[in-house]
Order: sequence, then C-alpha cells, then structure tokens
Amino acid sequence: MVALVRGVHGLRGAVRVEVLTDHPSDRFVPGAVLYREGDTHPLTIAAAEAIADGPGWRLRFREVGSREAADTLRERYLEALVRPDQDLARGTYYWHEVIGTSVRGLDGSELGMVQDIYRVAENEVFIVGGGPFGSFDLPAVRSFIRIFAPRRGEIVVDVEALDLRLPRPRTPDPDRPRAPRRRTRTRPVLSSPGEAPANSGGDVPEISGEDVSPSPS
Repeated sequence: MVALVRGVHGLRGAVRVEVLTDHPSDRFVPGAVLYREGDTHPLTIAAAEAIADGPGWRLRFREVGSREAADTLRERYLEALVRPDQDLARGTYYWHEVIGTSVRGLDGSELGMVQDIYRVAENEVFIVGGGPFGSFDLPAVRSFIRIFAPRRGEIVVDVEALDLRLPRPRTPDPDRPRAPRRRTRTRPVLSSPGEAPANSGGDVPEISGEDVSPSPS
C-alpha cells in the first residue's frame, strides 16, 4: 500500500491521500501507475503535489475525470506493483511482506505472528497475536527487535525489553452476589388410571432447578 484516499478535491477528479510510502516524491510522479486495492484497473497519475497547508498529497489520475468518479475512490487503499529488488533499499520491506511473519523470543519460543501494521508518526508498529501473550504491539525499533527478516519468515524480539506478561487466568469473584436458586414445582404423579394422585393428601413435592448463578467465563 502506498496511499489511502481520504477525500476529493475540486471538480476535475483530484483526490487527497494519506501517504503510506516512505518515498512519496519518487512514487507519486506523472506517468506512474497505481491500483485500487484488489483491482487490476490502472490509475495513471496525471498530476501530483504535496499539500502545502496540511499532511498528505493531492493526486489526479488520467482515468478519473470528475468529482463523482473520484468519490468512488474515497477510503480506498492504493497500491503499486511490487518490485522488491528495484524499489526498496537493502533492509526495507513492504507491509504485506511483514504481515503473517512468525515472531519468536530470544529463546526460540513462539509469540505469535504479525497480524496488522499501523504507523505512529514516522515509525511502524506491528500488531502481534495468536501466541501465549495474546495480542500486543511491537514497535519497529532496534531496542525490541533483534532479528528482522520477513522474507525468510523470521522476527526475533526481546520479551523482557517489551515487558510482556502472560495474561492472568480469570477467577471467580467471591464478593460477587450470586443469583437465587430457582425452584420448580412438579405436578402430582398419578399411581394408575382412575386412582387419586399419590401425594393428594400432602404437599406437592418440589425439585431443585438448575443452578443459574453466574459462573466465570
């Protein structure tokens, strides 16, 4: 992903995008081709400029000539053809290459896998889940990540530096009030056809209902 369309500008089909690439000046140039996420129809950049009074860039595509057409791009991700050997410097990766990568501790223990990524200022944060520590955020900084090799499926982190703790098991709260027990009355049982009920002279027997007091989930 290189951009997320946030809005429409003017009547000629220009859009305002949130930048998701580290090199917008190289990526957003006239003649460059982008694609809607999951779509094979090209969007050829006709004009591009950084927004002077705010974040993001303003793009206009040859294939999008009206405000109505541009509005169909709103909140859509834009992506470019991936050419890792040509587009990226050594040691850098696309987000889709990182998502799904296994994460392990220094001792080799499995901690889960990268499920999503978000950006805080200029830094990426990986959301790791599916392991013993549940879901946790992994900032992409050297103090936490010791080995970062998504293309061979390996991310090794320092668990102590991240201060990860196993989730506590949920236990019943002894101070939590319990719901009253239900009691259900039964009908008298007939001894045989034509005879009086077996308990016709006494109290109707009762049976305890199922305990419906809340239990810890």
